[in-house]
Amino acid sequence: MTNFLDSLKSLKTNWKSDLIAGFLIFLLALPLSLGIAKASGFPASMGVLTAIIGGFTSLFFKVSPLTIKGPAAGLITICSGAIMEFGGGEIAIQICCTTIAIAAILQVLFANLKFGRFSDFFPYAAVKGMLATIGIIIIAKQIPVLLNLNPLIYSKNSPIQLITNIPFFIQNMDITFASIGIISLLILIIVPKISIFKNIPSPIFILVIFIPITIFNNYQNTQPTYSLVEIGDFWNQINLSWNLSYIQYWSFWKYVLMFLFINSLESLLTVKAIDNISDSKTTSNYNADLKAVGFGNFFSSLIGGLPLISEVVRSTSNLKFGAKTKWSNFFHGLFLLISILFFITFIENIPNSALAAMLIFAGYNLCAPKNFMDILKIGKEQLIIYVFTIIITLLTDLLVGIFAGIAIKFIIHIINGANIKYLFKLKYEVIQNENNYVIKLYQNAIFANVVRFKEVLNKLNPDKNIIIDCENTQIIDHSFLSFVYNYQKNDTYQRNIQFTGLNHHKSLSAHNLATKIKTQKK
Repeated sequence: MTNFLDSLKSLKTNWKSDLIAGFLIFLLALPLSLGIAKASGFPASMGVLTAIIGGFTSLFFKVSPLTIKGPAAGLITICSGAIMEFGGGEIAIQICCTTIAIAAILQVLFANLKFGRFSDFFPYAAVKGMLATIGIIIIAKQIPVLLNLNPLIYSKNSPIQLITNIPFFIQNMDITFASIGIISLLILIIVPKISIFKNIPSPIFILVIFIPITIFNNYQNTQPTYSLVEIGDFWNQINLSWNLSYIQYWSFWKYVLMFLFINSLESLLTVKAIDNISDSKTTSNYNADLKAVGFGNFFSSLIGGLPLISEVVRSTSNLKFGAKTKWSNFFHGLFLLISILFFITFIENIPNSALAAMLIFAGYNLCAPKNFMDILKIGKEQLIIYVFTIIITLLTDLLVGIFAGIAIKFIIHIINGANIKYLFKLKYEVIQNENNYVIKLYQNAIFANVVRFKEVLNKLNPDKNIIIDCENTQIIDHSFLSFVYNYQKNDTYQRNIQFTGLNHHKSLSAHNLATKIKTQKK
């Protein structure tokens, strides 16, 4: 209740900027939420319902203020995989909702145990590899939708089968709706590059163009039902949606773990990213935000909705549109509620190929060639981790893939001389003098030590600067250096943090945060 009362005070000052940002985010979120729900195997309207819940519940929790809560493209592969494994249909959706609910309860428990800090543990290249795989799978699943093929043709195909069947899909495409999809893709690519349109969400152009065309050509009565968005009776689709019939099977608990892990990690990474690019020097409370996401997931799954997270595209756009507080999240949810109450007729004239174009565009941003090059610039070993994570994830699943990426990173570190005894244990010494703290690090300074090192930094007096002495370290990896860089950038106290003792270390690339390995002794 305190959080809600505090947010009411901020509404009085910032209502105008938050209302405008919320409306613009609504224009972006409406088609994306519909598309994400359909791609996940849920009724399209449940995507909108999930975003509404995300917007409304945030008011009552101490969330990261500029993040937008709602369904995410990154969870499509888990939702659709769960529904397929549970046999498809309404019962499978109910079982999937039950796994989301149990994962949500665990999220709240983990938030109370302050597990949010462990988001710093996961290495950059492995996480990026996981996200790139999600992007590849999204593209593979949406290509036949873009080309307006009958879902019965491809619904049971694996991602690899979908990729190999692309020539077949092209040969059998519906030229009318494929054209709508391709034009939508071009709009998403070109419009943001036109300066006068840069502050307008690109999806609005797609809706403005193709809804009237659909109505004019009477596609609702002349085209197959899978060609257009189908909402139906929205209120009758909201039901208690839990089903425990699979609880005794490993597959059930596998998806509980996947929802818990991927949902939490992706959400926390978004919060971290928004903190890093916002002007505010205040770092969000990861555990409080995780708790809010957990409650949102619980309520969403209770009535048939999807899992929600702090979503990166909408959150970044929210920042760009000038939002000041979490009321922009609420307003985006309010506009979505109004749309689903009064404008279903218009929503049902949105071509699914246009929604597929939006998801393909989102997926491409996750796995674009530029991402490979950015990883390579950091170091060849990072690219090995990145590619290895992608391959293993495509061959298995997201949970196995991310841990395979972590495992290969440990192996590379050991090859580069990391002390096995200190892979998870930080060996350090803190020396205080008149003006500074000197933190002497020994053995390893790697991603697995970051959580402990953050605890060390947080205990130091904010009035003094910090010198990190690495003379006695064998390896300082990219994740560790990135953490220190971002910690200093977001440090409320503006402390100066410097590294010393690196004269005998070799960087694995020219990148300023590249992994450094000791090559000589004094």
